[in-house]
Amino acid sequence: MSQPNFIDYVKIYCRSGKGGAGAMHLHRAKYVPKGGPDGGDGGRGGHIILEGNRNLWTLLHLKYQKHIMATDGGNGSKDRSTGKDGEDKIIQVPCGTVVYDGDTGEFLTEVKEHGERIVLLKGGRGGLGNWHFKTATNQTPRYAQPGEPAIERNIILQLKVLADVGLVGFPNAGKSTLLSVVSAAKPEIADYPFTTLTPQLGIVSVRDNQSFCMADIPGIIEGAAEGKGLGLRFLRHIERNAVLLFMVPITSEDIVKEYHILLAELEKYNPELLTKARILAVTKCDIEPDEASEEVTAPKQSIDQLDIDIPVYKISSVAGIGIQELKDALWAELQKEQNRIIEISHAPIEVKQIERPDESETEEEEPETIYLNEVDEEWDLSKYKGIGWDE
Repeated sequence: MSQPNFIDYVKIYCRSGKGGAGAMHLHRAKYVPKGGPDGGDGGRGGHIILEGNRNLWTLLHLKYQKHIMATDGGNGSKDRSTGKDGEDKIIQVPCGTVVYDGDTGEFLTEVKEHGERIVLLKGGRGGLGNWHFKTATNQTPRYAQPGEPAIERNIILQLKVLADVGLVGFPNAGKSTLLSVVSAAKPEIADYPFTTLTPQLGIVSVRDNQSFCMADIPGIIEGAAEGKGLGLRFLRHIERNAVLLFMVPITSEDIVKEYHILLAELEKYNPELLTKARILAVTKCDIEPDEASEEVTAPKQSIDQLDIDIPVYKISSVAGIGIQELKDALWAELQKEQNRIIEISHAPIEVKQIERPDESETEEEEPETIYLNEVDEEWDLSKYKGIGWDE
């Protein structure tokens, strides 16, 4: 089975370039006695720069590029010649990439806009040549300044998908089916849990040639915030969504209870998610009570009896029931001013450290010595006759 192309987490080692050394040189030319110092400055080391690119949607291009290093600055030379600056290393990342320290998990920065550039690691400054140090009392300084050292760091890049609407629900709630109906996306659809293993994006068209982006993430189960199911791996993708669309099938035993379970998992992951606009869509409403069978479960509740404080819409992606009304409601929520500003504080992440045994406490085992008289079996010494062994 081929690996999925959607990669939203990579850990890389980055190192900026070190600054070039300043030159210690004294000017020498015909008919110019005591020309004095003319050593040039060293060049600047290359930066490590992150640049947002809206044409990228995954970190796949960084999965196998674990070491990214900028070039060093050139050394200065005579005639006050400055060394060449090191070449900057630009890392293209999708918009919505969050950067953490790979050793401590501390949040560093994030790339939001297309073309936005952030200097992640600065290159070392070049050293000064000896001509900078000449004075009235020290007219021929025979020393120069070395360049600044490079900066190295382990970096974690996490992609948080930028979408307007995020679909939240248990496995097999109809999220992928809805996305395939309202957009041109083609997610995998099947009758078993966790069909969706990676986030899927689709552009939903509404009235007057308007559109918004919808994101389908893998199903959430109770205990996802503690790591059950696919755990926290994809919950981060709904942090940037302006509106959360909760989806619960009408065949559920308790629709309101399932909604509150999903809400509790989001609160455990990040309490700020509860401030987002929420809409509940009750799916699979084309199933009638008289159609119940071993394969099809009859509806358990009436939608009109739901005790819930958010808008509820009755839809069926297969039959097309309520789809247009749901799209209009989502668009209306997106147009509200309070839903246009999406600011999420990024908490530090947990970085697992590999524990290595202390070499001082490790006792080396002495090789076992086997003596001839301790061996149970008789040794055949005939093959050694004639090569120095006595009979």
